[in-house]
Amino acid sequence: MSDAYNAFLSDIEIPSSAAGPLAGIRVAVKDNISTKNIPTTCASKMLLGYIPPYDAHAVELLKAAGATIAGKTNMDEFGMGTTTENSAFGPTLNPRDTTRVTGGSSGGSAAVVAAGIVRMALGSDTGGSIRCPASYCGIVGLKPTYGRVSRYGLIAYANSFEQIGPMAANVTDVARLFSVIAGGDHRDSTSVDKPYDFTELHASVEGKIIGIPKEYFGEGIDTNIAKIIETSIDKFEELGAVTLEVSLPSLQYALSAYYITCTCEASSNLGRFDGVRYGPKPEMTNLWHDAYTKIRETGFGPEVRRRILLGTFALSTGYYGKYYVKAQHAKQLIRHDFRRVLTDCDLLAGPTMPGIAPKIGELVDDPLRMYQTDILTIPANIAGIPAISLPCGTFHGMPVGLQLMGKIFGEEVLLNAALAFEEMT
Repeated sequence: MSDAYNAFLSDIEIPSSAAGPLAGIRVAVKDNISTKNIPTTCASKMLLGYIPPYDAHAVELLKAAGATIAGKTNMDEFGMGTTTENSAFGPTLNPRDTTRVTGGSSGGSAAVVAAGIVRMALGSDTGGSIRCPASYCGIVGLKPTYGRVSRYGLIAYANSFEQIGPMAANVTDVARLFSVIAGGDHRDSTSVDKPYDFTELHASVEGKIIGIPKEYFGEGIDTNIAKIIETSIDKFEELGAVTLEVSLPSLQYALSAYYITCTCEASSNLGRFDGVRYGPKPEMTNLWHDAYTKIRETGFGPEVRRRILLGTFALSTGYYGKYYVKAQHAKQLIRHDFRRVLTDCDLLAGPTMPGIAPKIGELVDDPLRMYQTDILTIPANIAGIPAISLPCGTFHGMPVGLQLMGKIFGEEVLLNAALAFEEMT
């Protein structure tokens, strides 16, 4: 850690009167979560200089719990990416190997936790954006059930998928942070008044049935990663759980359904960044269309522009039914499959990512290959279920993540099982 950063940390004063479950703890916040009087840019030139006049609901709860906001963390621009290379500020380096990416889009949050700069961090997860960097950096990351944490103050990318969630070096800290941010909020109509009680956390998986989806060990999964995950799942049997192979045949549609839906939602959500409502002031011109075009060309990076164009195309006349409507039907099939297997199982287990963190620059010019790396995390977002990534081993010196998925609002069971695994390993 640099001397300058040490000096910065020493300048942060924690009030002696601070009280609460996070008193005296520094928490980093992903840069798409609004923080009052602190710049929030979504790692985009479009929002350079934007300082929100309000805190996100999750940030309000952090402050009420006695936490100190240590700073904002780098991310893929507007949450669009899997490596944190799509940032106006440049890529985030993986503390485990600085030639590799951290994963994304919450890569900055994962990096500061893995490097020991902060104890906890907030990220957001649209298609794996908490679990992916948690896996690549060797920390713990939880994507809560859709609606269990308020999205008020989260700058929207794809509303129907994204959730704010906790990241930390261990399960206990993740559970502690989750207990602070979980619960209802009248400003978010999708939120559910279902808090989490941290005192209920205890290592337990005995008697639980853990489903192993065979699709999570199919084509595209590194065989070495699969072996590490299989060995890790065996640990649950030693802890008294029962494993059962299950099938989720609709997962073949998950990647397509997700990217069609999220690009359509992004096309709508990012329409506000026009230089009038948000974004840099346009140069004076007689043609509004020219000014609007220039603002979006210079304000948005290539990946954001690509997704806006894809979403606009899929929503256009003649293609709406062909793409968007079919994607919604595929989402329903996937949700039905998860409900079916989770009727017989308490949890599902598999790899978080199909491989270890790639080298910086390896996927930048191959967006299709980058999209495919999300194949194992996207389904939980479509189904709206909670999912957590735990470090379970290494390959070529880099962390490998084990993913556990639970029933809707089943974070208690999920975190107890994760803690049991963590304590054993």
